[in-house]
Amino acid sequence: MRYVVGYSANARGHDAVNLAVSLARGRGASLDLVLVVPEVQQFGAAHAPKAGFENLLNEQARQWLDEALALVPSDVPAQAHIRSGDSDAQTLIDATEELGADVLVIGATSTGLFKRFSIGSVASALLHASTVPVALAPHGYYRQEALIRISCGLGTRAGAEKLLDFAIGMAANRAVPLRVVSLLALDGGDSTAAAVAREYAEKTVAAAAPVSPSGVQLAAKTDVVVAQGRSIEEAVDGLDWEDGEVLVIGSSRLAQGRSIFLGSTANRILRALPVPMLVVPSGYELKQQNHTTSNDTSGEAPQ
Repeated sequence: MRYVVGYSANARGHDAVNLAVSLARGRGASLDLVLVVPEVQQFGAAHAPKAGFENLLNEQARQWLDEALALVPSDVPAQAHIRSGDSDAQTLIDATEELGADVLVIGATSTGLFKRFSIGSVASALLHASTVPVALAPHGYYRQEALIRISCGLGTRAGAEKLLDFAIGMAANRAVPLRVVSLLALDGGDSTAAAVAREYAEKTVAAAAPVSPSGVQLAAKTDVVVAQGRSIEEAVDGLDWEDGEVLVIGSSRLAQGRSIFLGSTANRILRALPVPMLVVPSGYELKQQNHTTSNDTSGEAPQ
């Protein structure tokens, strides 16, 4: 398996690398660190760069990528790539498709002391156009150990069952527990609504396929949790979160097939979420375990 990391030479890029290492260690995956630089030819003749500007730009990019590779532990295969384009988001999507990657990992921005997530323009564009799952690292993410739990945000709209199948497979492939979470925004509390949500979640989990398409038994422990508060943010904040877990959610119903659209509920979840979020495109199916991994650990940064 391969994971593409949308790298930038700042704290956001470091967060993305750390999350990618954590994800890779649970799956024996290799990393492709991709740094996007602007296309030199986009400058007009009246503002043409000095001779050798492109070489200087690539030299600086290679230096940044060398620093990025130094963040990756020796047990995780990694390569670095320079790509040029006038759109960072589209260039990362093109690289992901070209490399046959399974996940695109990026870092979030921070706009306040208590906010872990803020979606910038590049992340927003990726979350509207990516055809593979996008993993978002919260601001200040430092953990590189393998994940210890998967949480799945389960709603009642069409496609929830497919997302649950994805999360079950992800947890089973990593041999970690799965927690299925229903989030309710209820003013003053409503035990009936909570009971209905729990019943729906438990029935959905019970109906999920016990065996993966490849015949691998899905033995991961699964818990169902209903969290409620006066707002979605309060419900998220009231849950216990492990340092080594990730929340898996599906894209909005507005998304076209095999693409992502981050809806209003997901945006509200992000405001309070202290752990990484993995957003799965509409109609996406989890790839099964690949027992062969890349052994290419070269530090080269081909263009």
